[in-house]
Formats: sequence, structure tokens, C-alpha cells
Amino acid sequence: MTTTKIPKFTRALTIKQAQTQRKPLYHDAILEEKPLPALKKGEILVRIGAAAFNHRDVWIRKGLYPRITMGSAFGADGAGTVIASSEVGDPLLQKRVFLTPMRGWENDPYAPESEFGILGGGSLPPLGTFTEYIVIERDQVIPTPKHLDDVQMSAWPLGGVTAWRAAVVYGKVEAGQNVLITGIGGGVALIAMQICIAKGASVYVTSGNAEKIRKAVALGAVGGAIYKEKDWPAQIASLIEKNKNTSKALDLVIDSGGGDIMGQTGKYLKHSGKVVCYGMTASSKITFTMREVMRNQQLIGSMMGSHQDLIDATKFLDEHRIVPVVSHVLDGLESAEQGFEIMNSGDQFGKIVIKMRTEQEPRPKL
Repeated sequence: MTTTKIPKFTRALTIKQAQTQRKPLYHDAILEEKPLPALKKGEILVRIGAAAFNHRDVWIRKGLYPRITMGSAFGADGAGTVIASSEVGDPLLQKRVFLTPMRGWENDPYAPESEFGILGGGSLPPLGTFTEYIVIERDQVIPTPKHLDDVQMSAWPLGGVTAWRAAVVYGKVEAGQNVLITGIGGGVALIAMQICIAKGASVYVTSGNAEKIRKAVALGAVGGAIYKEKDWPAQIASLIEKNKNTSKALDLVIDSGGGDIMGQTGKYLKHSGKVVCYGMTASSKITFTMREVMRNQQLIGSMMGSHQDLIDATKFLDEHRIVPVVSHVLDGLESAEQGFEIMNSGDQFGKIVIKMRTEQEPRPKL
């Protein structure tokens, strides 16, 4: 055990049953002090430097996420510094790390080996990153690449593993390909774009907001279209035609909307082209017809990824010096409600991150 003084309590943002009869349902997010458990064998104590929001945090408050345990901390994404360990002389001590956001999927190439769970709000595991300190299994953290600080690193884990599996494991993106990424501005979509660009692909995007498309182009996308316009697929096809690339069709679509994505893009997707869907924010169904069968086109569902996927993705992030896009940085857990409001508005371009106050900075009393 390290001789570092270990705090006995931590402040955490927890989910509580809504105290008022709101319609629609929206649970409370309460900042409270919670006791820290003693370190067991194989565990470490991490001082969280920053934690990032995901849409699932909002869905939890809306009662739309399964297996939620009242009193649990929010947050699946977090990064910080190891300040104590159950192992004497642990080389992780004082090292910057980020937390693996899921459990139950270590390295199987196809699916979780056991019951799958995600940090934040639930009982599997009963942990969340919206906390100043967290006791966690030593083998469930990954070293932070040196080119990233805690704020940037916290914007990576859940989105990074989801984007990696969609773009690389299933999409098998390669240099010279044309890739369409829908719903640009969200954390997964932006990381997928950065990965595909780093792989040497030409990336096109859609958004309901022209400013988000302009920002994506500034980050390396070729161009994009407003998905609210009926002819947006033809606009993407026109951009591909104008781009000096050997391929004149889409090789890969990475989608988060669902709905008629096959019908909208199938005409411009090459024979044997892939559509990888990691979410269905527009519709909970995707229509797949004989037309796609005759063109050997593939529709692939993709949900997060394994611990090994995240290790592989982080190695790529480090090698290519990719910096996850951060939209807003909030000051301390006291500012969390602002993050929920931004998530609900959909105005963000990149991740919304809470930067924890240091021990020297004043904290309002609970």
C-alpha cells in the first residue's frame, strides 16, 4: 500500500428519483459526499481530473436507460492521476490514466464474453466518473498518451472505442476510400471522422447545422450536406464527383440515425459497400430491401467495443497525435446541470467536459 494520504470521502454527482411529478420524467442529479471504500487487492485510487458527458447521461435522467440504480454516480468517461495503489511500488502511481468505460467485453472479436455493463448510473459496475476520486480495478485503466491533458483524454474512451469498432473493425476503412459520416458534431461521429482522415480516407459529413459542417471541413472533411434537405444524398454524390479521388462512389457509411439510411445512400454506395450503424436517433428501424441484396451491400450493427479495441484505438490515437474535439469545458461538478442543458439542446460540437477543481481551489459546501 502506498503511504500517500488517502481521502475517506469523495464528492459525486448522483442520480436521484425525481422529487416532483415532471412530465416527461426527468430524474434529479444531486451533488453529494460519499465514502470511499478501502483499497482491495488489485485496486487503485484515481483522482479524476476531468469527466465527459455522453447522451446516455441524459437518457438516464429521462428514465430511458435500463438497469439504473438510484444513488449511483453519473459518467462513463473519466481521466486523472493514480494517487494510491494496493500494490507496493506500483509503477502506475502518479501516472495519468483514463478509465475503461465498460465491463464484460475484454477481447472477443465479435461480442462480449459475459454480461455487458457501462460505467455510470447502473449496478454493473456500480461506478461512475462524475466524482472527484474513484476506486477502480488496476487492470481497468489505460495510460494517457503524453500529447493529451485530462480534459482532452476524458473526451475519448466511450466515443473512441465506439468509433474505432465502427470505422476500423467493421468498416475496415482504408486510404483512398470515400466515407460518409452522419450527424457530425457528436462525440462518436467526430472521432470516427478523425480516425478515417488519419487512415487516409476522404470523409463527407451530414448535419442539421451548416456551422457544424464548416467546422468539420476545418478539421479535414472534404465537405457535407444538411440532412434536412431532401436531396442531401445527391449533394454528397456531387461532392464526391468533384473530389479528385479514384473512387466515385461511397465505400462506407458510418451512421447514427437509422431510418431510411439504406434507401438514401444505397444508390451512391458501391457494390459490396458497407453501412455501419452505431445508433438510431432518427428511427428505431432500418429498411433493407432486395435492391441492397442485389448490390451485395452490407448493413452492420455496431455497439461500443472491447477492452482490446480501446487499447488498439488508443495506440492509433497516440501514433497519429489525434486530439479529441472538446466543445465545452465546465468548472467543477457544481456546473454539471449546465452540461445536461447543452446536451439536451444539441448545440455542442464535440464533447462536453467537466474539469474538476484541484485540491487548492475552493469548493462550495454541500
